[in-house]
Amino acid sequence: MSLLRIFCVANQKGGVGKTTTTVNLAAGLAQLGRRVLVVDLDPQGNATMGSGIDKRALALSIYDVLLEEATVAEARQRSPKGGYDVLGANRELAGAEVELVELERREKRLKAALAGVADEYDFVLIDCPPALSLLTLNGLCAAHGVIVPMQCEYFALEGLSDLVNTIKQVHGNLNPELQIIGLLRVMFDARITLQQQVSEQLKAHFGEKVFDTVIPRNVRLAEAPSYGQPGVTFDPSSKGAQAFVEFAREVVKRLG
Repeated sequence: MSLLRIFCVANQKGGVGKTTTTVNLAAGLAQLGRRVLVVDLDPQGNATMGSGIDKRALALSIYDVLLEEATVAEARQRSPKGGYDVLGANRELAGAEVELVELERREKRLKAALAGVADEYDFVLIDCPPALSLLTLNGLCAAHGVIVPMQCEYFALEGLSDLVNTIKQVHGNLNPELQIIGLLRVMFDARITLQQQVSEQLKAHFGEKVFDTVIPRNVRLAEAPSYGQPGVTFDPSSKGAQAFVEFAREVVKRLG
């Protein structure tokens, strides 16, 4: 029996490639023969659409699971091209935010739901919304660790300290297992001096927590979601796709 690893892909800054990281890491792990579930916790439903599933046509979604009106097994779907399962999201999820406030165990509902499928997966990857909300909190309470995608830009380090503080608080109060698994440098352009400088700062400050793999800025990765599939399957020969497969290998290796 394999040991299930549950990871949030999180960053409190928007537009840093969280969803791209989630679906491409999922596809990369699937190519390595791992059983993967993607949980879309963002009401925008980008990870759902980027996996080739129409968010508007979801009969059951993460919303139903959080309100305990459906199980993960009932609500999940297969990504047609990605080779992994998806617990999809759509606009309904924005309403869950309000409804959860009144409910008991409100920040532990995802954790409880995932326990029901724990022996069916090797990895669960949770795509979190940028804001620290009850949805993000559900992700952090369910996870063993956080993968932080970040651009090597001036303000990136600032946002990172907020996220580290949030993780410390959740670790201290709600989920003692939670830790930072690693920082992934994304949309990287080696020609830009500032990006290289920030990259060096990251390594100096976080050491081994910075993944070796670097994801380059890549047009094919950006185009892939509009075709409803991860970049890894959309154009396997692209530099971005190859980097994500390499990243999947690094994640597997790092976690034994």
